Amino acid sequence: MFKKNVTIFAVFLMTLLIASACSSSNSSSTSNGEQESTDLEELDGFDWKRFEGEEINVMLNQHPYAEAIIERLPEFEEKTGIKVQHSITPEESYFDKLTTALNAQNGNPDVFMTGAYQVWEYSTSDYMQELDSFLEDENRTSPDYDVDDFIEGALNAGRWDGVPGHQVGTGNLWTVPLGFEINYLHYNKRAFEQAGIEGPPETFDELIEIASQLQEWDGAGTYGIGLRGTRSWATIHPGFMTSFTNHGAKDFEIEDGKLVTKVNSPEAVEITDKFVELIKKGGASDWSNYTWYQVSTDLAEGKSAMAYDASWWPINYNKEGASKEAGNLAVAPPPKSKDGEIGSNMWVWSLAMNNSSEKKDAAWLFMQYFTSKEHMLWGATEADVVDPVRNSVWEDEKFKELISNTDGYEETFNTVIDNSTVKFTPQPEFFNTTTEWAAALQDIVNGADTQERLDDLAEEINKSVSRIRTE
Repeated sequence: MFKKNVTIFAVFLMTLLIASACSSSNSSSTSNGEQESTDLEELDGFDWKRFEGEEINVMLNQHPYAEAIIERLPEFEEKTGIKVQHSITPEESYFDKLTTALNAQNGNPDVFMTGAYQVWEYSTSDYMQELDSFLEDENRTSPDYDVDDFIEGALNAGRWDGVPGHQVGTGNLWTVPLGFEINYLHYNKRAFEQAGIEGPPETFDELIEIASQLQEWDGAGTYGIGLRGTRSWATIHPGFMTSFTNHGAKDFEIEDGKLVTKVNSPEAVEITDKFVELIKKGGASDWSNYTWYQVSTDLAEGKSAMAYDASWWPINYNKEGASKEAGNLAVAPPPKSKDGEIGSNMWVWSLAMNNSSEKKDAAWLFMQYFTSKEHMLWGATEADVVDPVRNSVWEDEKFKELISNTDGYEETFNTVIDNSTVKFTPQPEFFNTTTEWAAALQDIVNGADTQERLDDLAEEINKSVSRIRTE
């Protein structure tokens, strides 16, 4: 009898221990965001201190956006009582390191920085936690967060239904944005005045003509327009993809349930020919070696008269003493399409949550704080968080004064932003196919026939995506 009672007591004790372990986990959740073991639904309202004492791990790419986060970590820790351990890695090795960490599925990091295009790989690999269930829960999300304040294209860059070939903007929200880049035409007012050019070009043909006119505008080695040219996906996504889509061309369409590339369509061939003409007549002599760094540096130092790339550069370079051409740089919209439409492809840096994190609610507080109105305004006016992803920041008088040092900046933003988001078709072979696209562009600049080379590229791409399901 004694032994039987001991056995019953042991079973009872074990049951209590298991129940206790379950109830003490204050932040775990399933991949669709439903709480496994918390009672948040029984709470009454939001509380920044609810997860005081937790510790989370955050992985950041080396970038001004990350530096702004790091600078304000003490304020976040004081506000929430959550301790943050962080790592920061240069972009050259960041995504390799991040992918390795996510693949381990051990919950570390809890939060990570990501680009928009990586969502198509990470979300379908079960590395990302969807965020709508967090946003829609008043016990998890501050009433001041105001998701409607985000610029639509920037927020939609992180929303996707997971089906290759379906555009961004529908389905689950996987990320919340930190900052974005759209693509403007940058120009040096001094170069234009010196050459007697009255204003920036409005069409692609005008852009070619002016870039050609500005070759050696300030002596040997200076040239008309800076453009990226290396054999990398990063060559395709700024100015080239912006003009490609403004011209009515598409990278993919779905036909009979399969992804089929359209990089060799008549529209694609026509704009590729124009872009190649721009490179040959107005670009740098060593264009094929140019990354964003060479393009931006040449603009800042007066080597190039124009650049067609990331929107935020002149804001920093026009600050007094920041560059040789400080005060001389201005921006204008990208060349408009044949029907007058102007938009831009977009790159977005965002925060995402690791699907295997065991501290998701604490992680969500971190993500809220560093994408909040208050942090975004501070970052845009006191740090280098440009372009800001919240409409309220663009309406702020202090921010308006800050960007007024660059002629045309606010006007160009207002012209372009409503038609700007991720223009690529989401699909998991993105980085491979766009790298091959950049190689084809190099070949055409070096003399290959445009139609023939793009036909070959289309064949390569269609093989790469042939097994991808679109339904």
